[in-house]
Amino acid sequence: MEHHQVAIYLAALTAGGLLGRLAPAAGPGLEHAINPVLGALLFVTFLQVPATELLRSLRDGRFLAAALVVNFVVVPLVVAAMFTFLPADQAVRVGVLLVLLCPCVDYVIVFAGLAGGSSRRLLAATPLLLVAQMLLLPGFLYLFMGSDLTDIVEPGPFAEAFVVLIVIPLALAWALQAWAASRPAGQKVADSATTTMVPLMAATLLTVVASQIPELDGSLSVVAAVIPCYAVFLMVMAFAGKAVARLFRLDVPGSRAVVFTGATRNSLVVLPLALALPAPYAIAAVVVVTQTLVEVIGMVVYVRTVPRLIPDPPSVRSESAAH
Repeated sequence: MEHHQVAIYLAALTAGGLLGRLAPAAGPGLEHAINPVLGALLFVTFLQVPATELLRSLRDGRFLAAALVVNFVVVPLVVAAMFTFLPADQAVRVGVLLVLLCPCVDYVIVFAGLAGGSSRRLLAATPLLLVAQMLLLPGFLYLFMGSDLTDIVEPGPFAEAFVVLIVIPLALAWALQAWAASRPAGQKVADSATTTMVPLMAATLLTVVASQIPELDGSLSVVAAVIPCYAVFLMVMAFAGKAVARLFRLDVPGSRAVVFTGATRNSLVVLPLALALPAPYAIAAVVVVTQTLVEVIGMVVYVRTVPRLIPDPPSVRSESAAH
């Protein structure tokens, strides 16, 4: 499955679209399944980050600094430049901000690895990126939307998402790691759990798309308006990520990883936040899911183009040619 991840994810998106079209009544039930399946996915993601390696990764100062700068300095500036071109609808703007201001923590690891990026460093940085975005997102939303936002976004869903999607999966993952370190049975359970990464990612994509496709019927004009925004964002962040990586003098795998973390967004984790918005802002969830659809296609392109944008050193290329 790992060798065919991209095809599996595209198939899951297609299946989700068909399910949403053929059985729209299942949408509300599938919405309730988003958090559990996403929590399971993040548990398996965290399970692959040993607690000791996480502490060691915090000493990888240049890579972490580059990841933080590209996500929480460069991305907000790019979003600010695009903001005036967004539809005037407040709900649409909130949806775009929610998804573009939060870096991805799940399939970015897969796609970066496929392009020769340092998936290990990204994996170890995941908890830090999650905590940082949850702390900074309310402030970013306030800066873009103003004080009126207090009537739109309530802190409850943010706190719930932090506990359900970060604290609990991370605690369970570290508990299983401790068991695996001391008992062969624990190691077997941990090994079995890590093999579920691709199926869980596919299940998450299918559930998200199938639950939200029925909402698209009356929102096609909105979707059409935000697709160019998401496409431009992907194009701009490829070069912005490369510039940040060069600024921090990262090696090739680290540079490619920075490009991917700057470009991929956390649509799956922020979707529950969008779904928790009041009824007049229901379109925000559709705006978030649209970003997922655009981004997965964009990642297929990135896997092929990022190695050309940030090529291997001549010595590595000559060795590869020799083999």
